[in-house]
Order: sequence, then structure tokens, then C-alpha cells
Amino acid sequence: MNIREVRGGVRRTASLVASMLLVIMVVGCQSDGTAPADRGKLSGAASAVFPVTIKHQFGTTTIESEPKRVLTAGFNEQDFVLAFGIEPVGVRQFLGYDAPNRPWTPQAVRGKKLPTVGSQEIDFEKIAELKPDLIMAVSSYIDKAGYAKLSAIAPTVAQSGDVATGATSWQDQTKITGRALGRPDKAEQIVRRTEDRFAEAKKEHPEFAGKSASFALGVTTDGAYSVGADDYRTGWLTELGFTVPKKGGEVSMEKLDVFDTDVMVAEGVQKSVQKNRLFAQLAPVKEGRFVDLGAFDQDFAGALGFNSPLSIPYLLDIAVPRLAAAADDDPQTKPEPYRG
Repeated sequence: MNIREVRGGVRRTASLVASMLLVIMVVGCQSDGTAPADRGKLSGAASAVFPVTIKHQFGTTTIESEPKRVLTAGFNEQDFVLAFGIEPVGVRQFLGYDAPNRPWTPQAVRGKKLPTVGSQEIDFEKIAELKPDLIMAVSSYIDKAGYAKLSAIAPTVAQSGDVATGATSWQDQTKITGRALGRPDKAEQIVRRTEDRFAEAKKEHPEFAGKSASFALGVTTDGAYSVGADDYRTGWLTELGFTVPKKGGEVSMEKLDVFDTDVMVAEGVQKSVQKNRLFAQLAPVKEGRFVDLGAFDQDFAGALGFNSPLSIPYLLDIAVPRLAAAADDDPQTKPEPYRG
């Protein structure tokens, strides 16, 4: 995978891969401990809050009554619906990632074959066949024409017009999903529980506070892609207390010094690069401050790509101890590479 594919694929699909492109808690750990209901059906007091009107980039969507068949047209959307204990009637494929078998997927949907409604392109006919009564499309990257097609099938919730395409935070996406499902209070609980995981990690590792971090994607002999604060893929680092570059961009092998930060993390590092002199001489690599987070087709990349209340705890379990080894100012404690 080259740098152009890494950058273009991720922003086009919202995920990032196979971090992104493929690349998004731990086995058996669910956001609220509840099993998903049968095919998207809601229950309880949710119906009492309807009708609900949600403003988004294409206008407003009104959901008149409690949805019974929820379909997720966004790349990471299924995770957010599953976090509320709801099994979607259809899901968008996340560039080949086997959604029902993700390590953070609730046990109730493990191994199931959830109907899919397209990957890079949305299969509108398939969506119509599934007869949804709510379509969640916050992370779908749809345009106005695509929204019109979806909303002709069922009430469709797109992303807010207040943020760049694909830049909805996991907190906001959780709250938008909660409103659409009639469970705004549950959404607040899910957000607090996930934020508590970050707070716990920061309390245990005060050394993270204020340290600089850089994030390299797709490191090849041609260079890498530097991820900045303008990309949601660095959000987990800043929430842990690190500072990251304001802007990202492509970096040639001769310019790798942009990654000369207190801690350097990377995904998709080609094996041949490890022997490259310019890479090997990079200060974080030499001094035990480099965190190799594996390949784009592995679970960490998927967890980062989904960027959900289900995947984030899994991501933290993998990353935090490695970041601690990199940020302890001891060259002898080198972070163990993530092998998937």
C-alpha cells in the first residue's frame, strides 16, 4: 500500500483503512453489557421520546416513532448501533474487515452473517430490499444525491454540517446515534464510560502529559504519511495527554525528522524499512521511543478505524503499555511491536 492509497482510502471511507482502510471492547466486553436485540428492534422507554428531529449537513431528519429496523450505511456505523445493544438489519462493509468477528464485537453477533449493503459504493437496491425504517449514515461519506436516494427509502441521519467530511468525533457520533434511537441518556452513559478509560490511563501514566507524539502511516522506502491534529486518527493520542503536529501530510524518506518527537507511533511499516539507514537513525527508533502498532490488516488498525465506544477500549489495552515503555525516558525499555 503506497502513501496515496493510505491517505485517499482513509479519508474517502472514514476509517482509515485497513487502519484506516481496512482500517474501527475486548473479547466479550460490550459497551453496556446488553445483547443486541433481534434485527435492530428497540425496546423500553425509547419510544417515549419520539418524534425526534436531527439537524445535519443536508437539512433535518424527523424520526416519527421508535425504529424497529435500523440499517447502518456508514463505514463504522454498525459499532455505534451495537453499542446500544441493537443488531442492524444491514451494514456497510468496512473494506473487507470481517465485522462480526472483530475482537470487540459483542458475543451476541459473533460469527453472524449480517447482510451487507456495499463497500466503496452503496448498494441502494439492497438497502431498499431490507426495508429499514431508520438509516444511520453519519460516517457514510455520502453526497447530496446519495442522501436523497437513502432518504427516499427511510429517514436517514447524515453527519453534521459543522465539521469536515468524516471528522465527526466518536463522542458526537455516539450522541447522534443515541438521539436517533431514542436513547440520549444511554448515549451520555456510553460516552462517560469510554472517557473514563482515557482518564484512568492518564492517571496511571502522568508521564504522557505534554509529551510530543508523531504518527506515521504506510512507512515505505519512499517515505510515510504523517498524521496530524487535523485527522481524527490522532484523537486517542491527544486524549491521553500527548501533543501532535497541527497538520499532517506526505513525508519523503529524507524528511523523516518530522517524526523526531518524544514518542513516535506507526502503522504499516514495511519490513525492508527497518533496515533503512535513514529510518534506523531516527532518534525515537534508536532510543526506544518508537511504537510499532502493526499492519493495516490487523486488529489494532481496525480498532482505530472504527473509532467507536466498542473499539476504543481494545485500542487502549494494546497501545497504553507500549506508549508507557516509549515515554519513560529509559532507552532500555523498548516497546514490544504489536503482532496482531
